[in-house]
Amino acid sequence: MAMNHVKIFDTTLRDGEQSPGCSMNLEEKLKVAAQLEALGVDIIEAGFAIASEGDFQAVSEVARQCQRATVASLSRAAEADISRAWAAVKHARAPRIHTFIATSPLHMRVKLRMEPTDVLEAIRKSVSHARNLCPDVEWSAEDATRSDPDFLCRAVEIAIAAGATTINLPDTVGYATPESYAAMFSDVIARVPGRTGPPSPRTATTIWALRSPTPWRPSLRARARSSRPSTGSASAPATPRWRRW
Repeated sequence: MAMNHVKIFDTTLRDGEQSPGCSMNLEEKLKVAAQLEALGVDIIEAGFAIASEGDFQAVSEVARQCQRATVASLSRAAEADISRAWAAVKHARAPRIHTFIATSPLHMRVKLRMEPTDVLEAIRKSVSHARNLCPDVEWSAEDATRSDPDFLCRAVEIAIAAGATTINLPDTVGYATPESYAAMFSDVIARVPGRTGPPSPRTATTIWALRSPTPWRPSLRARARSSRPSTGSASAPATPRWRRW
């Protein structure tokens, strides 16, 4: 597939259904999924399989119905969630597990009540488990735009190493401006190895596809600095330096 191909990810059947008055029964979800596929949507997030038996059934039936689109189920960074998601999407022609965890200091401290090191380990374990079940794994950093840049880069790097094939950096709480989001996204792209390169970050939620990890190369700015004559001062590091967590 061409590197400049834009993939459409639609979460109407999962996140969209949370809008007031938009709850759908199984028949309605199947009709919406059929229309999304007819429109050419590439990835359909069909639901949150572990949320209820109804959600599990809906994801399973959408997975069986779709003939072209990738079908994904959302899951938290928990083995039970991920296994349930796989049980629902495994019937699809192209299944995907979409797992997530919060990476901002506030969410880690207040919502997760986890130390940063524990969150990094949860990313490694959850993505590894998902990849052992499914060849297509999406990982999301919830509240990415309020995350510490060093920590976010480290989290993305761990997700890639564990087997994530797609990385999602959402502005979950509507915190970022277009300019600050573009800066965050560019920083991750410049510093994290293993990515194929970004699309233009036009929206608050950006997804880009990943290949197997490749050797890290410094950004253009870093290469420009390294090519200047030495002035006796310390030069910028040639490899990423992650804060110890």
